[in-house]
Amino acid sequence: MAKHTHDKARRFNSIPLSILDLAPIIEGSTASDSFKESVKLAQHAEKWGFNRYWLAEHHNMPGIASSATSVLIGHIAEKTNYMRIGSGGVMLPNHATIVIAEQFGTLESLFPGRIDLGLGRAPGTDQATSYALRRTLHMGPEDFPMQVNELQDYFKDKPTSRVRAIPGQGLDIPIWLLGSSDFSARLSAEKGLYFSFASHFAPQYLLHALKLYRDNFKPSEALDRPYAMVGVNVIAADTDEKAKMIASSHQMQFLNIRKGISSKLQPPVENMDEIWTPLEKAAVEESLDPNTTIVGGPETVKRKLEKIQEVTQADELIISSQIYHLEDRLRSYEIISELMD
Repeated sequence: MAKHTHDKARRFNSIPLSILDLAPIIEGSTASDSFKESVKLAQHAEKWGFNRYWLAEHHNMPGIASSATSVLIGHIAEKTNYMRIGSGGVMLPNHATIVIAEQFGTLESLFPGRIDLGLGRAPGTDQATSYALRRTLHMGPEDFPMQVNELQDYFKDKPTSRVRAIPGQGLDIPIWLLGSSDFSARLSAEKGLYFSFASHFAPQYLLHALKLYRDNFKPSEALDRPYAMVGVNVIAADTDEKAKMIASSHQMQFLNIRKGISSKLQPPVENMDEIWTPLEKAAVEESLDPNTTIVGGPETVKRKLEKIQEVTQADELIISSQIYHLEDRLRSYEIISELMD
């Protein structure tokens, strides 16, 4: 078990389950509504025994409210008691490294032993918004390894350093590298860090990335053996039929991304074949692979979660559920929690 895994977390087949909340803004609602729903979900998730609750940085997306990720992490941590809260992730090239060290140093100081810092190297947005965030595109994904080194240095206890992250310096904040290809798998292995793979939207590289990470892992002060978390979409309901209908909101979201349409999360529909063409359906299903996008009733979900754990040998699963109605979203995670020991 990773040293930072919380001992109050319940287990599914011996591994903890966690939540990735994309803070969806649904059609007809606002970001304020999204934050209220995230608080409700996090409080239920803690009660149900989920291990960690992560939020992801996205920008210029009408359907995702978590752009100010560290602010929202603090809000969720304040409204919960012991569950780990973190980023899945902060897109490091968008920021001055010291700012992230100070922000997460502040969070760790406010909520000791509860904060995770997951890092991504993609911008999480379009190029124009990247420029607005950085004021320059000189720093990019290729500088990510250097930025990770800088961040680690800011967290080290170096009182003589000319530039120090205060708060941040000397704090034990676990750093995770997030990936949807082999780049972060290799870097996580080289640096002996936690690794999380985004198979909830890039399933085709999952097993290759996990093998690279495990085969090349070098023990470090942070971690003495590989620890891999796998992202999975799960939309659970009391029956397979209801889950399939609820999942149409997620399918429409991916369809709109494919078509270059920015929109809020749409309400579910009875028949997706009235909305997408066969070609569009195939394109969406390429990203939402049935092995890593699980839709169904309790028995279907249990069987498929067991399968992905068996195939990947994941140390932890992190679950994303893009569901329109809050009551359906809560019920989905409740069903998943009922599968845990």
